[in-house]
Amino acid sequence: MTNVEPRAEGRRPEEEEDEDETPEGGWGWVLVGALFVSTSLVFGLMRSLGVFFVEFVQYFEESAQAISWISSTGLAAQQFFSPLGAALCNAYDARVVVMAGGCLAGLGLVLASQATCLVHLYLTMGVISGLGWGLVFTPMVATVMAHFTRRRTLVLGVGFSSIGLSSFAFNPLFQLLVETYAWRGALLILGALSLNIVPCGALIRPRRRRRPEAAAKADPQRGPPLAAALRRVASYLELPVLLERPYVTYALAVTLLNVGYFVPYFHLVAHSRQAGFSEYQAAFVMSAAGASDILGRVASGWFSDLGHFRPVHLLTLWTALAGAFIMLLPVSSLSGSYAALMATGLLYGFCSGALTSLVFAVVPMIVGVPRMMGALGLLQLIESGAGLLGTPLSGLLKDVTGDYLASFVVSGAFLILGSLTLTTLPRYFSRKEPPAPPHGLHHKDQGLHPEAERMHGSPSDADRRGVGEGSGNPKECVA
Repeated sequence: MTNVEPRAEGRRPEEEEDEDETPEGGWGWVLVGALFVSTSLVFGLMRSLGVFFVEFVQYFEESAQAISWISSTGLAAQQFFSPLGAALCNAYDARVVVMAGGCLAGLGLVLASQATCLVHLYLTMGVISGLGWGLVFTPMVATVMAHFTRRRTLVLGVGFSSIGLSSFAFNPLFQLLVETYAWRGALLILGALSLNIVPCGALIRPRRRRRPEAAAKADPQRGPPLAAALRRVASYLELPVLLERPYVTYALAVTLLNVGYFVPYFHLVAHSRQAGFSEYQAAFVMSAAGASDILGRVASGWFSDLGHFRPVHLLTLWTALAGAFIMLLPVSSLSGSYAALMATGLLYGFCSGALTSLVFAVVPMIVGVPRMMGALGLLQLIESGAGLLGTPLSGLLKDVTGDYLASFVVSGAFLILGSLTLTTLPRYFSRKEPPAPPHGLHHKDQGLHPEAERMHGSPSDADRRGVGEGSGNPKECVA
């Protein structure tokens, strides 16, 4: 069919479609800045909501457990609605989805400032803001990764470093806001602050995309309307990846490491106090671990993108080391040595930060760049239950044994078990980088990352599953 739109002489259609994109960044560097800001307003804000904990306990006269469900509901909602955000991006446009998520995140906090009971906070700060956060995080991460190939892990490390930085900055800021404007005024200001996610989403450039092959086959004219609608929903959610062994294995590994990953953030301070250190010493251990976490994210991304080792191998290493250092945290304090506890905390923080960026960077290598949006959303949903399970399990072990030794040992064991699960991925022990796709591939096959091609089979196999369809940039496959 003849294209009726005028086109410059000698320019190929794919060049016109991707004229604003370059293999290694271009406008993607602007999106890295947007990811930096948006993640600070999602996870940095969630980490700092503990400032309101005492205020809510005193105002609503409820138990600490009841108040704790506010932040737990927000975290669970963020992960639960991540597949929805990915599906909406596949069906419509990431820019609109992220901007809508920013509006919902701000709206939830603004409505929370008018709460008269805990149920209101569950619905506003928990469900509404959590829904907004779910529509923001996965689309922003996938959009940034789509603009990079060799530097993908580094840019994620830079973008995620804002979580630690904002945690340091937000805690004293939120405390000042509470003291100055009370908790209602502080939440109102935080709602306005969260609206800055909207311009971050506006920086995403809309692109013309072909519909995924699975979605095209789901036209209402083909088969019953209900079956066609279900096929369309499944294609937007990328549900077929749940039937592929590499993705299921990887999701299981990430779920296992997620069980123990967050335990030190909740219980390291309490363990340090129980070990006989002052409250300021205990708090400083966690602050130092947070600082080394930031360094680990950036250093890991830089080292991974040098290409000396495969990212999945580095992820296995950092996960195993993080698990070992979690086990050593209570052991290092048995002798009463604060220096030993501090050193172990620094090493744990570095390793825990180092693995974070790699968890997301490995996904497109397993499922391919065009399908990573839905795959990231499903991964967030699958691991959400493990994240909520880890902390209560750790608390239960402390109640049974009387100290945190068993809690940290079991938590670290889950990370080591996750690293062992990674070794069962297909062709895990291959040290060679996969060859670049043949130059003669059709445009839809060029969206497949070389790593994905190697793990899933030949290009023709990928073609039959429709892996390469969608918004993948042809230039991204050039290693």
